[in-house]
Amino acid sequence: MHAFAALLDSLIYTRGRNAKLKLIVDYLHATPDPDRGWAMAALTGDLDLPGVKPAQIRALIEARVDPVLFRMSRDYVGDTAETVALLWPPPTAAPVPTPVAAPLSISAAVDALRHLSRADAPAVLAAMLDRLDAEERFALLKMATGGLRIGVSARLAKTALAQAFGLDVDAVEEVWHGLSPPYASLFAWAQGTGEQPTPADVPVFRPFMLAHGLEDARVDLADYAAEWKWDGIRVQIVHVAGQTRLYSRTGDDVTGSFPDVAAAFTTPGTVDGELLVKGAVQGGSRDAEHFGGGGAASFNALQQRLGRKTVSAKMLADYPAFVRLYDILLDGAEDVRALPWTERRARLEAFVPRLDPDRFDLSQVIAAASFTELEAIRAGARDAAIEGVMLKRRDSPYVGGRRAGLWYKWKRDPLTADCVMMYAQRGSGRRSSYYSDYTFGCWTEEGELLPVGKAYSGITDEELRMLDGFVRRHTLNRFGPVREVEKTMVLEIAFDSIHSSTRHKSGIAMRFPRIARIRTDKPASEADRVDTLKRLVT
Repeated sequence: MHAFAALLDSLIYTRGRNAKLKLIVDYLHATPDPDRGWAMAALTGDLDLPGVKPAQIRALIEARVDPVLFRMSRDYVGDTAETVALLWPPPTAAPVPTPVAAPLSISAAVDALRHLSRADAPAVLAAMLDRLDAEERFALLKMATGGLRIGVSARLAKTALAQAFGLDVDAVEEVWHGLSPPYASLFAWAQGTGEQPTPADVPVFRPFMLAHGLEDARVDLADYAAEWKWDGIRVQIVHVAGQTRLYSRTGDDVTGSFPDVAAAFTTPGTVDGELLVKGAVQGGSRDAEHFGGGGAASFNALQQRLGRKTVSAKMLADYPAFVRLYDILLDGAEDVRALPWTERRARLEAFVPRLDPDRFDLSQVIAAASFTELEAIRAGARDAAIEGVMLKRRDSPYVGGRRAGLWYKWKRDPLTADCVMMYAQRGSGRRSSYYSDYTFGCWTEEGELLPVGKAYSGITDEELRMLDGFVRRHTLNRFGPVREVEKTMVLEIAFDSIHSSTRHKSGIAMRFPRIARIRTDKPASEADRVDTLKRLVT
């Protein structure tokens, strides 16, 4: 546990990508199996210890220190695991020397915790915390609860593993979701003592091909095909050996949330598309023609289905899901990812008619003679449930990750609104010492300020320090970790769309809000009105 704790501590304070990679590579070389396998599971978010819950950890610490002291410390530190690790008192009695009191390894901790019930886990976890120092306690608690938040993505951790053993990271990604921690067969292959794991006869996840932002560039439509970027969630659907799985962009298995879609996909193969909920096209027949038939509701409708482990019959009926397909990875058992986009598109066009038309359709290619004409078509994108335009090089193979020059995403221009900061809360990770999460609102006609969203991104470190100082100097009330501030700071908020919401008193909620500008030049009284935003609801 000590080596893993040191790794986490180093990763937290290391900024550069290459430096983070080296830290993980060195750790993998120096750490034996199965500890390094469990460490990789923790770094990639694949470690599941269901018996340990945050509420149990809070109960453990509040039984050992003054609960008020803990809550005040948590407010200051901004992270529960770090607070508990620092506050945890030494055992009231010296532990009796036994063989169990040897240094705790990751594998021993995981083996002890992963099969425990929620009733038994707290006592075992507390005994472990008694044996560790503060850094090791932090590592154990982060492992136990998931969500390390140390600036390392799952892709970066897998890249480090590939670099450590001279593997191709896409080959690692290819088999990752067909394996289970601590990945004994993967490390055996990496060290040359075992065969390469194969995804044959297993519905495994394959890395998505991703796009770079187009920014201000232009492309030649003779070389690129244009499709709509629909406002849903991207999914990969795999049917192998009688089994169907739906995977999200991050590789999470979402089959249970969309059993209607999975049950309808019985044709062997692997396809890539956008998961949507059916709904009326907005804007009339012209939009239906331009947007390839439409038929999709806003993201707000899809959100009713997301994250549900079980879906009721009423939910299935009220929010029927379907997938708009735009690429094919495997045609039956044949891997077609190396083919150019034009050939894969032809394969997909032949594949889609074999599917249930009530659950699957084909994303249409936008008919535009020039980039200028495409710009004009894109200008009406906000009239349907789409995010913008995808531009795909016609000769591009399907490769995992982002590859320069192959695919571009050209998102629609964001909407903006001037809003007033109302509340602030400390952030997480490296922002845990700053008030970096801001709730903001707009005015009603009666002069009441109502919350319309929350944002924490879009600002520089310098702007973060300025807003943190504002929060500290202008606090009106405190509600646990949340501070209410004077209603004088105006933030220009950019957002993709806005939807009706019963969870907010204002009746609306923004999609993907981020801070575009700090409007120190604008008085709060001139911020936008709720009614103005309601007219933008889709």
